[in-house]
Amino acid sequence: MRTSDVARASGWSVQQVRDLEALGVLPPAHRSANGYRAFGDEHVLALRAYRGLAAAVGPVVARRVLRDARSLPLDEATALVSALHVTLARERDEALAARRALLAIRAEGAATGSGDATPRSVQDDGAVLTITELAAALGVRASTLRFWEREGLVAPERVATRSGAVSARRYPPPAVREARVVAALRSAGYRVPDVRRTVEALRRLDVADPLAALDARLDAIAARTLALLRAGDDVARLLTREPAPRG
Repeated sequence: MRTSDVARASGWSVQQVRDLEALGVLPPAHRSANGYRAFGDEHVLALRAYRGLAAAVGPVVARRVLRDARSLPLDEATALVSALHVTLARERDEALAARRALLAIRAEGAATGSGDATPRSVQDDGAVLTITELAAALGVRASTLRFWEREGLVAPERVATRSGAVSARRYPPPAVREARVVAALRSAGYRVPDVRRTVEALRRLDVADPLAALDARLDAIAARTLALLRAGDDVARLLTREPAPRG
């Protein structure tokens, strides 16, 4: 097939086919005597596999996986693709953990009649809390908050004291919310690395309604997982056409 033929068969443009070949997504095309590219069915298959993987994990990762898998023995190539499922599953676990923490905070707020678990002084006038005030609100020690800060779980502001010698910790409403998420997860038995990943996931959302954003994220992960499953047949056929020798 000519470049235009494989483009038409795969749904990509002629330029995209050339670009993907140059990026290593496609096996190198054969060259005819006059120098024109000559493609085969394996190139159409690779383009279909790339489309599915790109929808699931993004174009950068999809390009890397298809390029690397072609040079690996079958067991290593399949492990490389299987890791994509693990990554999506981990993203879902992090989103679910964050969602459970936010729901726990909301339930705590409903029990206290405040609407959420944020101290009323923060809700009403946007006041910040000192480390002593936040520790009391959470029922933890100030040293626990300092440990969480060292581990990257909470991020208080630092302001100079009147003497200017020591910077004091101040917790604005976003930091209070993070601290409550951390407290909820830790009390539920989550380890520090797991809590850190959850907090980082919440920080990436950066929206006014994190619960709605997490629900949307879970829907997106489900759609990406379906795309990865649909791509599986094309990827499997691609990997078993010409197994790479073991190094």
